[in-house]
Amino acid sequence: MRRVLGLLLGAITGGLLGAAAVLLLTPVSGSEMRDQIDSRIRNLQKEINDAKNQKRAELESQLQALRAPKA
Repeated sequence: MRRVLGLLLGAITGGLLGAAAVLLLTPVSGSEMRDQIDSRIRNLQKEINDAKNQKRAELESQLQALRAPKA
C-alpha cells in the first residue's frame, strides 16, 4: 500500500511541477494563456456535445427500428 501511495504522490507532484514549468516557460502572457485554455475548453465541450447528440440520434433511430412492428 505504501508503494502505491508513494507512486501516486510522485505522479501528482511530477504533474504539478511539469505544469508549472510549462506555464513559466510559455511565450504568451497569463491572460492570453487563460484565453487560449478557455477557448480550447469551449471547443472540447462543443465537440463532446456534438458527439453526444449524434450518438443519441443514432441510438434513438435504432430503438425506433426495434420498436417498429415487423410486417
